[in-house]
Amino acid sequence: MSNTYDLYTASVPVFRQLLGSLAAVLEQSEAWALERRIEPDALLQARLYPDMFPLARQIQIATDFAKGTTARLAGSEPPRYEDGERTFTELQQRITKTLGFIDSVARADIEAGVSRPITHGSGERARHFDSGQVYLTHFALPNFYFHVTTAYAILRHNGAPIGKKDFIGSY
Repeated sequence: MSNTYDLYTASVPVFRQLLGSLAAVLEQSEAWALERRIEPDALLQARLYPDMFPLARQIQIATDFAKGTTARLAGSEPPRYEDGERTFTELQQRITKTLGFIDSVARADIEAGVSRPITHGSGERARHFDSGQVYLTHFALPNFYFHVTTAYAILRHNGAPIGKKDFIGSY
């Protein structure tokens, strides 16, 4: 048994699993809303609390963490998205595009980032991490989980018939 940390296994499969479950939860929630004649935008703009981001933004940020983390670990520049999604279909396309990107990054490139220092953000908001492992485990994954969980919670709070099994998805 190796004592090395497997950065790829701790990141890409996790992003794939939860983005896949997020896509499925969105699909279920959209169908539920349409059956009940609930305006889709009402769900997409729903928040858990007034000072929190709405559902659509939570999904944008979750995908940003998945693609950004994957790129930074691999030592490359993250792709930039416009953040202009306003429909369930557009958010599904963003998730699909993100999954395509993370699948395009070579495992060896991600593994090479285990001890590479990583900076997230710029200027006064820049955060510096001593290694890819610290960046992934102490910053990127907690943020990713937060935004995926919040998106799920917004949908559930608004009555979408989803549960823990839907959130976890399959691996």
